[in-house]
Amino acid sequence: MDLDQQIEALIDKAPPDGSTPQILKAIAPALILIAQQLQHLEYSILQAVDESWAIVVLSNLKQPGREKKVIYAFPTFEDASSAAAAGGDRVRPVSLPVTHILFQMIALEGLDSIVFFENPGNQEVGTEIPRQQVQELINVYLQQYRSALQSNSSNLPPDIA
Repeated sequence: MDLDQQIEALIDKAPPDGSTPQILKAIAPALILIAQQLQHLEYSILQAVDESWAIVVLSNLKQPGREKKVIYAFPTFEDASSAAAAGGDRVRPVSLPVTHILFQMIALEGLDSIVFFENPGNQEVGTEIPRQQVQELINVYLQQYRSALQSNSSNLPPDIA
């Protein structure tokens, strides 16, 4: 599934409340822009039995007490399966389109970033995408969307009923 198809799938799954699909269309360029920085269209993450994503807490050896909460996104299902085996029966791998991972990321309070491993079999080097970076870019597109809505509503004649 290419990036445009991924966005369409997100929009199709959105609640038909009238605003969510429109908001998804508005922020789609932000999700695509970030996804284009990554090498794969789909990644596998680890999911707990309750379907929450497995969050890893990393500690900074040079600064004790400083922690970062991350999610690992693996380039292959096999890589995620290997990582899941280390977690026992508590987690299982799930493959997801990259734009869906980025979209869900903004809903995960307390998450600092997602580390996307790009090379199968290599979990030493990854591309870290900070949640704040994704949120800030999405906010730019949301502001443009809201400005467009306001300018469209101000173009209505005052006597419209």
